[in-house]
Amino acid sequence: MELKLSFPADSLPLAVIAAAKIAGVPISTDPTLTPGSTPIIHLDNGLKLQGTFVLLRYISRVANIPDLYEGDAFESSQIDEWLEYAPIFASGSQFEEACGYVDGYLLQHTFLVGHSLSIADIAVWSGLAGTGKRWESLRSSKKYQNLARWFNSILAEYGVLNEVTATYVGKKGSGKPTASKVKEQLGSNANLAKVNGDAADKEKEGRKPTSEVYLPEAEVGKVRLRFAPEPSGYLHIGHSKAALLNQYFAERYQGEVIIRFDDTNPDKESNEFVDNLLKDIETLGIKYRTVTYTSDYFPQLMEMAEKLIREGKAYVDDTPREQMQKERMDGIESRCRNNSVEENLKLWKEMIAGSERGTTCCVRGKLDMQDPNKSVRDPVYYRCNQTPHHRIGAKYKVYPTYDFACPFVDAFEGITHALRSSEYHDRNDQYYWIQTDMGFRKVHIYEFSRLNLVYTLLSKRKLLWFVQNGLVEGWDDPRFPTVQGIVRRGLKIEALIQFILEQGASKNLNLMEWDKLWATNKKIIDPVCPRHTAVIEERRVLLTLSNGPDDPFVRIIPKHKKYAGAGEKATTYTKRIWIDYDDAVSISVNEEVTLMDWGNAIVKEIQKDQEGNVTHLSGILHLEGSVKTTKLKLTWLPESDELVKLSVVDFDYLITKKKLEEDENFVDVVNPCTRKETPALGDSNMRNLQRGDVLQLERKGYFRCDVPFLRPQKPIVLFAIPDGKQQPVLRFAVPDDKTK
Repeated sequence: MELKLSFPADSLPLAVIAAAKIAGVPISTDPTLTPGSTPIIHLDNGLKLQGTFVLLRYISRVANIPDLYEGDAFESSQIDEWLEYAPIFASGSQFEEACGYVDGYLLQHTFLVGHSLSIADIAVWSGLAGTGKRWESLRSSKKYQNLARWFNSILAEYGVLNEVTATYVGKKGSGKPTASKVKEQLGSNANLAKVNGDAADKEKEGRKPTSEVYLPEAEVGKVRLRFAPEPSGYLHIGHSKAALLNQYFAERYQGEVIIRFDDTNPDKESNEFVDNLLKDIETLGIKYRTVTYTSDYFPQLMEMAEKLIREGKAYVDDTPREQMQKERMDGIESRCRNNSVEENLKLWKEMIAGSERGTTCCVRGKLDMQDPNKSVRDPVYYRCNQTPHHRIGAKYKVYPTYDFACPFVDAFEGITHALRSSEYHDRNDQYYWIQTDMGFRKVHIYEFSRLNLVYTLLSKRKLLWFVQNGLVEGWDDPRFPTVQGIVRRGLKIEALIQFILEQGASKNLNLMEWDKLWATNKKIIDPVCPRHTAVIEERRVLLTLSNGPDDPFVRIIPKHKKYAGAGEKATTYTKRIWIDYDDAVSISVNEEVTLMDWGNAIVKEIQKDQEGNVTHLSGILHLEGSVKTTKLKLTWLPESDELVKLSVVDFDYLITKKKLEEDENFVDVVNPCTRKETPALGDSNMRNLQRGDVLQLERKGYFRCDVPFLRPQKPIVLFAIPDGKQQPVLRFAVPDDKTK
């Protein structure tokens, strides 16, 4: 029995092929599925199975090798865990972290599960092999010796894997295309280079490396792109991907980018949004040629609408909206579709005047009401709206729809390539049809996948709901996915750019975790941000050191032991010091602990109240003690009036569900508790923090200063910055903290 494996050309299921080869299961490959599809195995009886993990389990069950998957319940579950972990090797920023984790695990294990090869080993092995040159360079080094030993032993035992790597990865890991390979630059998936017909030929000619992505029919120096946000909200992380991809292609082809505001709906738009969108575009570092507005072309758009009416390519329809929607869904032509040109022009003038009769009408394109693609079933071109426009006031009573204005202005402004997310794919035929009716040349559409993140709403309508209902402070709230929101939370723009460019111009739809973005951010801030000390105010405990200094003294120490540029800080040493309650309850009598930036101390006495809560510690300094021998390394603050008040703020997601279904109401999954404030005390050096400064509170995490020191009774406000580790949110909550 030979299995037929079908998969997208840009998403090779290497682990499935490797498992089949090892198991001796004959398999043929067919890389013709559409991008984004899951791999499928076709059986002889006409049945099929799909999904990488499902296929791996199936192959293991029909294999000639025992125990590839079926073992006891615990081992089978362990294998499932490894299958879910294996895709991490395709993540550029997490690759070495994953290597380190598996290397440590293999220190005491020959195989990942049990005492023989399983599909867990095959999945992780394939994840490494699929990265080509990146793994090969590490494999030949001594950095991950246990991992390399395990990898090499599997390769030696199952020589057929040499054939697999030679065919699908490339000789000696040369970096030939493989679906699991993720470069850390834009367009790393080489199959995306085949978006135009001659891309493969260009690769053969050696004129362009396979790692680049091509725009169809693009000429160097002649590419003109546009980033066209609607001014109905602030720029969010999804828009950022579109903006940065436009800039990438403009630089790639020595072209230019236009910023165009698609301001065709006065009900939603305002100058506030225009100003802040420009601010966010500047924050992203987007270099653009000029700023235009769709409203600049309202006269020409109206002329075009009238031209199409005269040519019989558009008509005026007064069908009620709900009935019109139903007729479009059912493919039923409107009773107005065959009105005379004269009748249509008469009603068009009524619309322009904003008369009572005119406001019941709209202009529709006469396309094809029977087309299976419902977007070309006579779309609406113009509708009446009495709301004054934020730029031009009440001059117009009719406004073009996006579907009508976009193909017109793209062509009119000389745009060569329009980048659109794949959610608009069904509208591509409509876009080209309308441009043809208008008599314009074809503007090439280039699709990329929309950026979707877990527990995140990107709809401006839904984000506006949070603003209007007072559940957030505004569009720059640190819980929002807007550029201003995530920057206020503590994200560096360099991290955002790196994260988005790593996703590339792929058309595959993915639900991304925030952890990867925050892990990238940590790599940027950790090497340079200053270190400070804080103690949670509630239930803090005094530690009295009997042989401590009778007179407080000050030492100047670096704020970052490995980066002098972070500056220095003054640390006061006293006989009585504050420590966190959680640390105090972890200490035993006569235990030696390390006081960070001071030395060791031995706790001699622990006092508790009637309820068993620790209230005071007594001990002695033991500075000659070795920090290597202590279990607890404690942060501390001197008992001093110079300490500053802090409000440590942590956040949770705005919704409680990872991904909303299309018909699901987001209001039903709004998180009731998304912000917690915890009072704390901080070292006196924090008086010098400025708004926007990023710091680390030692042993507590990374923070951004949102409100600096103003006066002693007003706390410094610090926003907790996620570090990319899976951890509970709202880490600093205490029983009586403020919750919103």
